[in-house]
Amino acid sequence: MLTARSVALFVLAAVFEIGGAWLIWQGVREHRGIGWIVAGVVSLGVYGFVATLQPSSEFGRILAAYGGVFVAGSLIWAMVADHYRPDRFDVLGAVICLIGVGVIMYVPRGR
Repeated sequence: MLTARSVALFVLAAVFEIGGAWLIWQGVREHRGIGWIVAGVVSLGVYGFVATLQPSSEFGRILAAYGGVFVAGSLIWAMVADHYRPDRFDVLGAVICLIGVGVIMYVPRGR
C-alpha cells in the first residue's frame, strides 16, 4: 500500500510541476498573458507541498527519484499537450530513468 501511495504522489507531483512549468512557458513564450504565469507559479508551489506527502522522510532520495519521474512525465506531457512524438531514444532514456526511480525508492534496504 505504501508503494502505491508513493507512486500516486509522484504522478500527482509531476502533474503540478510539469503543468506549472508548461503554464509559465505558455504565458511567457506563447504570449498568453499573466494569468497563465500566475497559474503556473501556483501549480509549482502546490508541487512543493505534494512532495512532502511522500511516505519516506529522506528528502534527497525523494527528490532524486522524482527526477526520473519528471523525465518520463515531461515526455508524456509533451505528447498530450504539444503533440510531441518521442523517438526511441527518448523512450529508452525515460525507461532507464524509471528503473532508477524503482531502485532508489523501492528496493528493500537492510537497515
